[in-house]
Amino acid sequence: MWAFSRKGPSGFSSRSTAEEVTEGIDGTGLTAIVTGASNGIGTETARVLALRGVHVVMGVRNMASGKEAKEAIVKEIPTAKIEAMELDLSSLASVRKFASEFNSLGLPLNLLMNHGNSIHAFQRQDRATVCNKPLRILFLLLKLEIQGHFLLTDLLLETMKKTAHRTSKEGRIVNVSSRRHQFTYPEGIRFDKMNDQSGYSSLSAYGQSKLANVLHANQLARDLKDNGVEITANSLHPGVIATNLFRHHRLVSGLVDVLGKYVIKNVQQGAATTCYVALHPQVKGMSGKYFADCKLAEASSQANDTDLAKKLWDFSLSLINQCAHAS
Repeated sequence: MWAFSRKGPSGFSSRSTAEEVTEGIDGTGLTAIVTGASNGIGTETARVLALRGVHVVMGVRNMASGKEAKEAIVKEIPTAKIEAMELDLSSLASVRKFASEFNSLGLPLNLLMNHGNSIHAFQRQDRATVCNKPLRILFLLLKLEIQGHFLLTDLLLETMKKTAHRTSKEGRIVNVSSRRHQFTYPEGIRFDKMNDQSGYSSLSAYGQSKLANVLHANQLARDLKDNGVEITANSLHPGVIATNLFRHHRLVSGLVDVLGKYVIKNVQQGAATTCYVALHPQVKGMSGKYFADCKLAEASSQANDTDLAKKLWDFSLSLINQCAHAS
């Protein structure tokens, strides 16, 4: 148990909570978008950012759940500046609508927190709506996270650039990934087998989607640096969280019940690294990095493959263009 609570170079450990790692930080004047904010670590991230004075816009697929989460936060923090807006990352039309509506508000944007809908990784999906038309794919999560977050980031990037330039404050883009990015298919990303049933594995597909999160952040970091933009892009592993993530795997769920008190984080601990990377001054100027337990961590060799990252970037752009022409 001591090993899991040992503090790292940042002064925090795997048992540190999001409130603890942001204690004393004043986020007043900052605006953040938090996707996947209607439950789990997304909600906790939104709550803690609001607690620190950040104006938070919650991107939520289910508006009823989003409003409940918002109301709970405001009840606890009456001074919270927080609102919920509909955002379904599996629909590019919804992503475009959300970005358009946000940009029309004239708000600044300092922080973009890209949380994934990881629970879908454990359910094999044969049909999904991505281009707002039925599309046969075997792993919804990969396209959802590649396309949804890729497009969202792209559509909001100009607002972030203007904010960083006008305020002289560093913008931060944070992709929530997972240590599972190390356990994907041998080729990393199955570019040529998106609809191929042979060799399909739900856990490998999940790892593939998490690898995509890291690759996206790394490529974005390189592009921002090359263009001299004061915005960083990083990815992270939040830890194994005590949520309903494992309900589709009975064996894994059983192990979680037995070992949870030793290795599983609660939601407050699970949101710690996300909030640390978003707000902590220790992270200033760091970009294209991968974090876990509020410290730098080692990503896989595939995650650090610049050619793979560029190929994924071009592939994502191609998918988005195909959907735009199909709609």
